[in-house]
Amino acid sequence: MKKRYVLALGCLPLLATTAMAQPAEDARKFTAERVFDLEYAEDPQISPDGSTIVYARKSMDRFKDQVASDLWTIDTRSGSHRPLISGQGSSSSVRWSPEGDRLVYLTSGNGKPELRVRYQDSGESFSLAQLEEGPGAPVWSPDGKTIAFSMLVPNERASFANPPKSPEGADWAKPVRIVDDLVFRFDGAGYLPKGKTQIFTLSAEGGTPRQVTFGKNGYDSPQWLGNNALLVTGNEAEDANLDPIESEIYRVDLASDTLTPLTQRDGPDYAPVVSPNGSRIAYLGYDDQLKAYQQTHVYVMAPDGTSVQNLTAAYPRSIDAIAWRPDGRGLIGQTEVDGLLTLVSIDLSGKVRELASDIGGTSLGRPYASGSFSVAARAGGSAPLIAYTKGSSNRPAEVAMIRGGGDGRQMTRLNEDALGRIDLARIEEIKVTSSHDGREIEAWVALPPNFRPDGSFPMILEIHGGPNTMYGPYFAAEIQRYAAEGYVTVYANPRGSTGYGEEFTQLIELDYPGNDHDDLMSVVDALLAKNYVSKDRLFITGGSGGGVLTAWAVGKTNRFAAAATVKPVINWTSMALAGDIARFVSRHWFRAQPWEQPQEYWRRSPLSIVNNVTTPTMVMVGESDFRTPAWEAEQFYTALKVQNVDTVLVRVPGASHLIARRPSQLIAKVDNIMGWFAKYDPASKPGTDAMPERQEP
Repeated sequence: MKKRYVLALGCLPLLATTAMAQPAEDARKFTAERVFDLEYAEDPQISPDGSTIVYARKSMDRFKDQVASDLWTIDTRSGSHRPLISGQGSSSSVRWSPEGDRLVYLTSGNGKPELRVRYQDSGESFSLAQLEEGPGAPVWSPDGKTIAFSMLVPNERASFANPPKSPEGADWAKPVRIVDDLVFRFDGAGYLPKGKTQIFTLSAEGGTPRQVTFGKNGYDSPQWLGNNALLVTGNEAEDANLDPIESEIYRVDLASDTLTPLTQRDGPDYAPVVSPNGSRIAYLGYDDQLKAYQQTHVYVMAPDGTSVQNLTAAYPRSIDAIAWRPDGRGLIGQTEVDGLLTLVSIDLSGKVRELASDIGGTSLGRPYASGSFSVAARAGGSAPLIAYTKGSSNRPAEVAMIRGGGDGRQMTRLNEDALGRIDLARIEEIKVTSSHDGREIEAWVALPPNFRPDGSFPMILEIHGGPNTMYGPYFAAEIQRYAAEGYVTVYANPRGSTGYGEEFTQLIELDYPGNDHDDLMSVVDALLAKNYVSKDRLFITGGSGGGVLTAWAVGKTNRFAAAATVKPVINWTSMALAGDIARFVSRHWFRAQPWEQPQEYWRRSPLSIVNNVTTPTMVMVGESDFRTPAWEAEQFYTALKVQNVDTVLVRVPGASHLIARRPSQLIAKVDNIMGWFAKYDPASKPGTDAMPERQEP
C-alpha cells in the first residue's frame, strides 16, 4: 500500500477538534458555526433624489454553503427597511434610472445570469433579453431609454485537425484544448472561454441587444456621454497582452459606429464618469513607470479628450473610485489614508478635503480596507447625499449616509441579532518603530475577551496579501475566531502596504520580500515588550503575499513555535511563467524575465532559504487557485518534507485564490490553522512549562 504524504482537507478537522475540544460551548463565544450567522451590506445605491437607498444584503446560505445576495431598500427619511428582491437567486449590480422610477440589476434566479428592469410604482420586473452569455456593468442613458452593458462575444478556438466522428453511443475522450492566448486561465474563472468582452446597447423596454464595439482585444466599463455616445475602456495595442495594465478611454459614436481614443499615453486610463452637464469627463490613471505600485490620480478632460488636468497632483494618496458631485464643481473620491478607507471631496481647483473615514466592512474574512459609495445625482449640490458601506471593528459592513461630511447616519443594524450578545475581541491600535530604519509601522491587536497583560497568551501574527494592499481596524471573522480561542492576534501594514503614500509603498520596489520582514518582527517585539504574549507561544500565518512573507520568515528566524503559509509564492520563476498574472510579475515586479535575471528571481524566492527552516509549517492552497497555483505550495511542502521538517499540505477542493470564499472553507481554513498551532503550543504539552528560548539563526 502506498504511503500518503498529503494530508487531505477532510482529515484535518479531526486535528483541530482534538486540539481544541472544550467541555461545553460558551453561548457568548464567537464559534465557528457563527460564521453562518453573519450578514453584511454591499454596493449601496442612493436614488437620484436621495429618498431611497437600494443595497445588496449579503447572508450565508447554510444549505448551499455560499453567500446569498438579496436587494433591500431603505427610506432615507423614515429609516424604513424593506426587502425589494428576495429569495430569487443572488441579485447584484443594481442601478437607478435617471428619473428614479426604475431599477436595472443582474440576477441568477433562473440558473444563468439575467439582466432585469423593475418598475418602482408597480413592483413589476421583466427580463430585458435572452442573453447567451452573462451580462455585466449595466448603465442607463441620460434619457432613460437605453441601457449599455458588457458581455462576452465567443470566438472559434484554433484547430489543426478534423477528428473522426465517434460512433453513436460511444464514450470517447474529450477533444484536445488548443491554447494560443497568453492569458488562458484566470483565478476564479478557471480556463477562459475563447472570446473577448464587448459593449452592447439595449432598449430599456427590452428587445434585441446591439453590439457596438468589435475590437480584437475587447472593451469594458461603458459610460454614457449624452444619449448618442459611449465611453469605453480598452487597449487596442497589437501586443496588448504583453502590457497588462495599459488601457485607454475611447468614445463610441452610436450613429456612425466610430471609435475615437480620448487618452493616448503609456499607462492606465480608466473609470470615466461624465459631469452632470456633460462638459467634462473625470477619470483615473497614471503614467506607467514599470513599477509594481504607482499612485492613481484623478484627471478631468473635455469631451473630445483635450484640456487634461490632474486634480490630485498635490494629494499624497491614491484615489480608487470617483463620482461627480451634483453641482458639477467637484467629485467625491474614495481613498486609503493610514489604515482607514476614506471619502474625500475633490474640487476642480485641486483642493481635497476629508468627508468621512468610516468606510469599509465588506471584506468579511480578513480586515482589508474594502467598501463602496454612491452619490445622489440631483440632491445636495455642493453638500451631496452619499450612501456608503460603514465599517467598524465589531461589525461587518452596514449602510450609512452623510450629507456633505461629518458624522454618518447608520441606516441598518444587520448583525445585532447574531453578534449583540457575543464577546468579541477588542481591537487596539499600536504604532511600532521598525528595527530596519526607524519608520513608523501601524498595527492592530485583537485581544481575546479574557485578555490580561501577564505574558502568558499565545500570539498569531497574521500578514496581509498584495503585497500592495492595506489592513485596517475592521471586523474580520478570521481574526475574531483566533481571538475567541484565546490567541492575541496582531496584524500590521508593513512597508509596501498602501494608504501611507507612494514612497512608503515603493519601499519594497524590486526588493520583495525584504525589509518588510523586519517591520513585522518589530511588531512581534512590541507585543513582547508590552507583556501581552509569551515568547514561547508565537505563531505566524498569512495568505498570498502574506503567505510569501510567512514562508520567508521561517527561513529567516526560528522564533515561531509553528507557522501556516497559505497560498504562497515560493518560486518566483514558476510564478512569472505559470500564474494568471505572470506577465505583470515579470514586467512590474522584476522588470526582467527569469532567464534574463535568474539570480534575482532566486534571491527573492522563499525556496532559496528553505534550507534554514526548522519551524513546523503547514502549507495550504486551493486546488483551483490560478493566482498562486497549487504547485507553488507543493514545492515548499516537498522541500520541507525531504529535510524532515514537520509539515502538512492542506489542499482545499474547489477553492480558488479566494480560499475562504465559501463559509465552510473559511471555517476549515481557520480551524485547521489553529489545530496545527495547538499541536506545537508548549502550553498544550503535558508536563511542559516552556520551550527553550528561540533565537535568530
